[in-house]
Amino acid sequence: MSRPPLPPFTRETAAQKARMAEDAWNSRDPVKVSLAYTPDSRWRNRSEFLQGRDAIVEFLTRKWEREHEYRLIKDLWAFDRNFIAVRFQYEWHDDAGQWHRSYGNEQWEFDEAGLMRRREASINDVAIKETDRRFHWPAPGPRPADVPGLAAEPF
Repeated sequence: MSRPPLPPFTRETAAQKARMAEDAWNSRDPVKVSLAYTPDSRWRNRSEFLQGRDAIVEFLTRKWEREHEYRLIKDLWAFDRNFIAVRFQYEWHDDAGQWHRSYGNEQWEFDEAGLMRRREASINDVAIKETDRRFHWPAPGPRPADVPGLAAEPF
């Protein structure tokens, strides 16, 4: 199975890969998201380490059970050959209704078929007021084309 665009990446194809990842994560469908990764993909997400698609599905299921109304934006940060780095923000609320904005960076490594074999994510959460939210499109679903990326307002 191949997952275009394939490495080596150009600026255009790396940005396309980042947007495809964003759209998949905004679907909040753990199985759909897991198919972008190799069967033995290795992850570090915050302080959690996992390996394989089954672990990815389990992790994402837990994540989206506690992060309600999740909306994510990913922007390309850097790329080289089969590596991509992105920065991202997402907003969500917990069971008590407290909203959060999570800021982070990810480093990705892809195999020759365009599947991600390694993902390392560093993430920080900030509690925000509901009135301070910036991501308002219908969820789950992709970010509309008229909603800008993070370059306009990084923090």
